[in-house]
Amino acid sequence: QVQLAESGGGLVQAGGSLRLSCVSSARTFTAYATGWFRQAPGEERDFVGAISWSGRNTHYTDSVRGRFTISRDSAKNTVYLQMNSLKPEDKAVYYCAAVRVATYSYISDNSAGYDYWGQGTQVTVSS
Repeated sequence: QVQLAESGGGLVQAGGSLRLSCVSSARTFTAYATGWFRQAPGEERDFVGAISWSGRNTHYTDSVRGRFTISRDSAKNTVYLQMNSLKPEDKAVYYCAAVRVATYSYISDNSAGYDYWGQGTQVTVSS
């Protein structure tokens, strides 16, 4: 069983930045594709971005492309979500998710494709 733990959320003013971290208990986290999702109150959980096992492939939803960046540090078993130019509409609980894959380039924006989820971290952006 793989456990994921997000951290780094908080309160920030519009235009500010936050960096979320997702630490995995997996022995080799590099064998996992990782995604970030978010859920605002009363809304469905939406895809934010994802990174492949190799780290060479990333994919973002249109609303965050150019502002958010996903990266991974294999030595630390950690995937990061750097969020810049934050907007009030970015306010949500952010979740990381992972799935063990055999293809280094695999990437998915579908929440159903992930097997492991963290508990989430709250991001609040004030206007």
